[in-house]
Amino acid sequence: MTEIASPVPPKTGNLRWAALREFWRYFSVNKGAVIGLWVFVVTVLIAIFAPVLAPHSAEQVFSKSILVPPVWQQGGSSMFILGTDAVGRDILSRLIHGARFSLAIGLVVVTIAMISGVTLGVIAGYFRGWVDAAIMRVMDIILAFPSLLLALVLVSILGKGLFNAMLAIALVLQPHFARLARAAVMSEKTREYVTSAKVAGAGHIRLMLVTILPNCLGPLIVQATLSFSNAILEAAALGFLGLGAQPPTPEWGTMLSGARDLITRAWWVVTMPGLAILVTVLAINLVGDGLRDALDPKLKRS
Repeated sequence: MTEIASPVPPKTGNLRWAALREFWRYFSVNKGAVIGLWVFVVTVLIAIFAPVLAPHSAEQVFSKSILVPPVWQQGGSSMFILGTDAVGRDILSRLIHGARFSLAIGLVVVTIAMISGVTLGVIAGYFRGWVDAAIMRVMDIILAFPSLLLALVLVSILGKGLFNAMLAIALVLQPHFARLARAAVMSEKTREYVTSAKVAGAGHIRLMLVTILPNCLGPLIVQATLSFSNAILEAAALGFLGLGAQPPTPEWGTMLSGARDLITRAWWVVTMPGLAILVTVLAINLVGDGLRDALDPKLKRS
């Protein structure tokens, strides 16, 4: 009597590679998302290699070259491709170094907001009852205030500075992660695999962090991407108002703040940091749209 060979289960590496290829297939359908991804990758590379790419130091002052226009405008110099500011610093070099600050702000803010918000959301969605009510009412109070106004109040209390601005923005963005995580946990915790884990003797912490949370990451990743761009915008707004990064830090919002009196005299001093913020935020938002399309099962079926 011949034995029937049992099917060989696919290797974990093959499954992951297949999942990655499927993700890229759905992501690449959105051409805007692909363009945004490339722009974001280039921005990250510029930030990493800023000391090599920047023609000058971000704080180097050329006292004889104040408000030099861009190279393509009359009076421009090939030494300063995008011109100089009111102090005589090279705008291109400051933009390149400023990419480091803007991306670091987004990364730190999203990390803090995601860790704290997801933790609170998972606890609220898992335990429900008075714990859920207490946590979500606090989140509702935070959401009731305009985000920039609340960030301004918090920075005014904590004091001026880049780190305090990042803490304030993280607190403002935290409720979005908490609400998403709570809704996802409430949906997942009634499924059979969670019941099986409970029967197997898994404790509350293991159920929340190991069993349930990994299955809730899709919408959280999309929210993290969109919050990244919001963090850059909020930090630029605080810097413009003089409450974020302080001069001579080459943060894009701070550069705008120092140039607002030169709008009519030297358009390039204001326009270049504004374009840097616009392009970076737009690229990140396009990537977020692509991630939503690739990670949402409903959009996949359609």
